[in-house]
Amino acid sequence: MGVRSGGVYMRIEDYVDSDLLEKYEFYNYNHALEIISQAFPDEWSELIECLRGLEITVTDLREAGGNETNIPPKFDNVLSPQGWREIRISGDLHIKSFPRQAERRGRFSSEPFEEKVFEGYIDGHNIDFIKNRVAFDLEWNSKDQTFDRDLLAMRTYYDCDIISVGIIITRAEELNDVFRTVYDYDNGRWRPILRKYGASTTWMGKLLPRLDSRRNGGCPVLAIGMKKKCITDWYEGYIDENNTTNEQ
Repeated sequence: MGVRSGGVYMRIEDYVDSDLLEKYEFYNYNHALEIISQAFPDEWSELIECLRGLEITVTDLREAGGNETNIPPKFDNVLSPQGWREIRISGDLHIKSFPRQAERRGRFSSEPFEEKVFEGYIDGHNIDFIKNRVAFDLEWNSKDQTFDRDLLAMRTYYDCDIISVGIIITRAEELNDVFRTVYDYDNGRWRPILRKYGASTTWMGKLLPRLDSRRNGGCPVLAIGMKKKCITDWYEGYIDENNTTNEQ
């Protein structure tokens, strides 16, 4: 099995254990997986154990609230005690204009003749978890435009030499099979929860085109998709107790 890595074909099995490949799909951009596994082995190990221990239940899926459900705390409760933290950066742009020395082309004065400061030139960029130059963002069920914000933030942090690699985890497309079989109560009747996880929300199909068009700039990004195996009490052939038609 191989994945994309800046145009180079690589074996994902060389970097990720088989039990994780059953739970997640991986898409590698600008050699993000090689960088994090080799340059930041401790952070990679912590993330791997977080992914390995993730357990999402059918009850979790039924919850309303978009990205503010029980699922984000499952990551926060594991990563925060290990020093991963959310940060926001702000920065001003200071421009200095230096005059050319008289009659000396290509040689400039050491003193600027004009200075301008653009306050808040970089502002409002936050990332869910950062530790030792590794950024990690979770997008469970937000509007898909959130990916634009995330990739811009990672690109900005990378350009400012704050991070070396970014990771975004979201839903794999195959979770739609789960959402079709899990029901919740809505407007007087039980209905499949698929309606809450629409095509215009955050899932892998909305993230990959943005990465293919390089909205991450030069920042290496590893995209991870949560698959069916992450739902611990769901199985193939599952019929919800509230599905009175017994349709799968």
